Parts: sequence; structure tokens; C-alpha cells
Amino acid sequence: MTHRQTTLALLGASAVALMALTGCASGAGDAATGKTVEGGTIVYGHQQEPACVFGGWIEQAYLSYNVLDSLVSLDENHEVVPWLAEKWSTSEDGLTWTFTLKPDVKFTDGTPVDAEAVAYNFDYWVQGGNSTALAWIGPYYKSAEAIDDLTVQVNLSAPYPRLADNLTQGYFGIQSKQALETRSDEDNCNSPIGSGAFTVDHWTRGQEIVLKANPDYTSAPANAEHTGRAYVDEVVWKFIPDGTTRVAALKSGELDAIYDVPAVQWDPTGDAGFELLKYVTPGRPQQLAFNTAQGVFVDEKVRQAFAYSLDREQIVETIGHGVIPYEGNGGVSQTTPGYSQKAADWYTQDVDKAEALLDEAGWTEGADGVREKDGKPLKVVLPYFAGSIINADGASILQGVQEQAEKVGFDVELIPVPQAEAFAGAYSKPEERDIYPGYWTAVTSGILNINYGAGTADAPNYWNAQFTDYPELQAIISQADSEADVDAQNALYAQAQDYIAEHALSIGVYDRLSTLAVSPKLAGVWQEHAQGGPTFYDAHFTE
Repeated sequence: MTHRQTTLALLGASAVALMALTGCASGAGDAATGKTVEGGTIVYGHQQEPACVFGGWIEQAYLSYNVLDSLVSLDENHEVVPWLAEKWSTSEDGLTWTFTLKPDVKFTDGTPVDAEAVAYNFDYWVQGGNSTALAWIGPYYKSAEAIDDLTVQVNLSAPYPRLADNLTQGYFGIQSKQALETRSDEDNCNSPIGSGAFTVDHWTRGQEIVLKANPDYTSAPANAEHTGRAYVDEVVWKFIPDGTTRVAALKSGELDAIYDVPAVQWDPTGDAGFELLKYVTPGRPQQLAFNTAQGVFVDEKVRQAFAYSLDREQIVETIGHGVIPYEGNGGVSQTTPGYSQKAADWYTQDVDKAEALLDEAGWTEGADGVREKDGKPLKVVLPYFAGSIINADGASILQGVQEQAEKVGFDVELIPVPQAEAFAGAYSKPEERDIYPGYWTAVTSGILNINYGAGTADAPNYWNAQFTDYPELQAIISQADSEADVDAQNALYAQAQDYIAEHALSIGVYDRLSTLAVSPKLAGVWQEHAQGGPTFYDAHFTE
């Protein structure tokens, strides 16, 4: 998910276990000359532990991208390039996609990566194997079939011209058909079988996952920097929730690379000689989605008043130290194709306007500074998923939101929700919250269909955080999804974002970041371009 709320319970990890970094990072000496050293172990510090290696949350996509190959990859120019598929085409009516696979590629269990296996994966995703994959392709997917050993045909119920773009996300990694059919769900959760550059050697819950290089790897994506097996022998992927602990371990040499550098430590870490990588995630930014189904925000004026009460840019600049980008657009982030600057600029702080809107809505000033109406206070419940969807910097930004909104009469209750409770469905119902802060990564503005579609009685859309049912908005988004001309498609997506801003369905706050800090002894680490996850296939130590 993207912020996918997986139903699998995440196992708790003790702080002691997470901070006990066993062993030292495998560098090649203090003086690096740039010569590639083959072999060695990368010790990497990540901030969150998922329930499975493969699944619908971005933290799972980060892991599976290193283990499972996909049909296609996204390059630095946001262009779709070959991976397991050498080429692909669409029919004139847009309802049939044909992918031609690379020959002689095998899964690590020895079975072939063929059209039958790929078709099986499509069915597996939409039949419950990955709910995020289902959210992306479910409204359009009809069937998949093997035409011959290396040709797979995907049949759609409606045109979906950006299908290939969306398949670059880590949720669409291809697994062994044999493994999915014969292994237990637990085994496929802990160590999925793919054809990727690494395999899962073992997983010590609460501490680390160890990835071993696949010695027979032959199927690197077109945007990789080399071919053949990975340069290193293994990656020890440690789970260390505290950002300060990760930075300290990197600087002491216990880690070779870390994820999610705290904003306040960004410049000092770079000044200390570590390479800094920053990826502004496309898709839905970290935003505030208003509950339009029930509660105080059913009234559009109250939603707009909340937006006008905030100087969101000032809050983000103060907490983010120039590292975290401010984002005014509640629909998509500034790195997403089809971005509307008009929507991003819709609201700037105007306290007088906020107070006037609340007056018009019947909310009068109370004795304690909290506005009231019909004897009830202007109470706003804002739960946030602490340490998972919202990191420490994000929590501080929400505190700034709380303080500014309270100055015009809102009583904002911030509720930090632990990871296990969040992923078990806490605060997911309309009666439980007034605002939802969160993100969803994407490679196109097609994320709007997931985040704003009303769904149906038979298939409700649980990803609609606003609980909205706006037929006009949904019609614009649906038209955009099936528009073959990219410029026309993006213009429609921009129109949808403007609608979201005008009606204050959600407002942006900051863009979700994927950041890395890498030891100067380690080269070739890059962030994959669909979601910004760390990619270790090209990584190597230098001497």
C-alpha cells in the first residue's frame, strides 16, 4: 500500500533484538579506489518488517523486487523497458495485450519461466494472491492464457493503456507456478520462489532476512548496470525501527546502507562522506483525506475551513529541513504523470476565510476556544499509523497540523496507532475517524481510481479513505484510465485532481520519500524507479 493493510498479523520485534547488530559490514578496506570487488556481504538497515516477502504493501514490494523478476521494469526516464518480457503489444481495440518472454529463464526451483506460469500468476493475483495487484488490474482484467511456451496473452474487459506501466511495481513479481501450487502459504510468504537475482536464505523474525545471490541468474532488467549473477554473495536485510540507531550504525561501520534517513540527519550524514539517494514517490502523497460520509466533514465548508486554517508548507519546511518536499495536491504527488499544479495551489493559509466558513456552517466560538454547534464541540479524530505509514518526521508534521487547526476552533485528537493494530483494520470505518493521513505509491495518476472509486454493493472499495460517492469525479477518472492518448489522459487526471481540491475531499501535506544512505565502500546501489526501493543486484564493494 502502497499502504496495503495486510490481514496477516505482523510479529512484534523487541527493541533489543533490533538494535543488536551482529557482525560488521563487509567493506574492502578504508581506501576505495573504485575497483570492483566481487563477493562479500551487504549489511543493510531497513525501518519496517513486513509479514511476508511478497504481498500488497510497499515494504513487501521492496523485498520481493530483489527476489522476484517482473515482466517489465521502469527506467529513470519513466519508460517501460524489458525484464522477463522481451517485447509486448496491444490490439487495436486495447482489449488484448501480448507479452513475449525471454527464452531459457528458470525459477530457482528449476521450473521454466514460461507463458503458462505467467498466466497463472495473473489469475493468482486477482483471485486473492495480492490485493494491491487486484486493486490495480481487477477492474479491467478478464483472463490470461498461454499462446505458446513464450507468448502470454492478457485479455481485458475494457481498455487499460497503462497496464505495462503498472506492472513495473513490485506487487507484480512472477512466482513459480509449481511453488504456488505445492508449497504452503507460509512457505511462499517467507521465501517465495522466483527467478530473481537473490533468494531468501532464512528469516529470523524481528531481526533480519538474509538474501543469497542466485548463482544462475540470467534475466536482469534492461535498465540494470550489468548482466549475470549479482556481484555480492548475500544481503543481510536488518529491521531497525529507530532512525537514529540506523544512522549511528551506518557511521560506525556496522551497516553498509540504511533506509529512511531522518530529515534532521540528512545533511550531516552526507557531510560525513556517505552517498545520499532520494526518491520522491509517485502516486498519492502523504495527505489528509476527509470523511465525507459522516461526521463534521460531511459539510464541504468545514473541510475547506480546515484546509484554509493550515500553513502546510511552513510546517513541512520546519520539520523537513528542506529534505521532505511540501505537497499541496491531495490527489497525486508532484512526480506523478498528469500532476495538476492548480490543484496543489488551491489552498493556502487564510485564517479569516477559515473562520468565515465555520461561521457560515453554524459553528460558533466556544468558551474554551473550541467551536461548537448544537451543543457539540468541533471535535476531529485523526488516527495515524505510527512507525508504519507515518514515520517520526511525519508524526511531527501532524502535530503541527493539530496546533494550527486548533487556532481557528478545531479540537484535533491525534491517535498514534501501533503497526499491528493498524494492519488488523483499526480505524478503518467511517464512524471511527474524521481524517485519514496516508499514501499509496503508483507510477501513474491511475491511483485516483483506487483512492476515489465508490465501488459497488458487491465489491466495496475499501481504499476510498474519504468514503466518497461522487459520480462526476468517478466518470472523469474512468474516462482517463481508458484514454489511449497519454496527453489527453493526463489532462483528464488533472481535471479529477482539480475536482478533489475544489471540494476539499483531501489535501496534500508532503510527498512520501524513499531515502538511502550508502557507505563510500559500496557502489552500484540504486533505487528502482517504480517505487524507489533499494536494489542490490548491481551493488558491489570497491577497493
